[in-house]
Amino acid sequence: MSQRAARRRPYGGISIVAVLMMFAAGSSVSPEAGMTFLPQATTFTALGGVARDTAPLSEGTGVVVHPVGDRPVHARPGGPPVAVLPSLQLGNPTWVPVVQTKPGWLKVLLPSRPNRATGWISGAGGGLRVARTPYLVRVERAARRLTVYRSGRAIGRWTVGVGAPKTPTPLGRTFVLALLRGQGESGSTVMPTGTHSATLDSYGGGPGTVAFHGWPDKSVFGRAVSHGCIRAPDSALEALSRVPLGTVVIITR
Repeated sequence: MSQRAARRRPYGGISIVAVLMMFAAGSSVSPEAGMTFLPQATTFTALGGVARDTAPLSEGTGVVVHPVGDRPVHARPGGPPVAVLPSLQLGNPTWVPVVQTKPGWLKVLLPSRPNRATGWISGAGGGLRVARTPYLVRVERAARRLTVYRSGRAIGRWTVGVGAPKTPTPLGRTFVLALLRGQGESGSTVMPTGTHSATLDSYGGGPGTVAFHGWPDKSVFGRAVSHGCIRAPDSALEALSRVPLGTVVIITR
């Protein structure tokens, strides 16, 4: 996705993948019960048998959940598990937004392919922390605009760079997956989301995760030039760094 160099190195051709791949080991499968092995729902995996988000422009309720331990993910309430949601994502605690509820069950957005993947997790048995974030993040591709809201009020707007025509920033509802301080170019902040490039199966050997990150050349702001990531000014990244993990991000045309 984004091109960036390691901390304290000159800006150059090293991608966000260098950071993501640090966390890739052990993300492929996880034992669920007995002899059954299930894929983990992470940015590195593609899940089968899961439904896509049916309300990709909805702001939701702000409810987010964190599994204290690995949590089975089901395609439907009470159905067989199809994946495992781990307690960590990219070295950060896993927080995912709740998009629907049924008695005893929570439907959440997942950080895996396909984009806007969802799954059901049980709300019973403990081991699940529940919180509410007052924040919402919007990205408008055509306007090249990033807006951060708190309690329904815009607290900041910035002109940003978005995906180029051949590698567009994917549309729909996703969420803030992780906060990686000092991992971007020249030690900047990188904030991966739960979505991936729709045109690149991988980038630089990694999973094609879309992220918010900085860029040394300010002329990219206001242009469609990236491989799908959102290139944002430092002040925008500082504001985003205060947004809780699991906060919904809505990307529109």
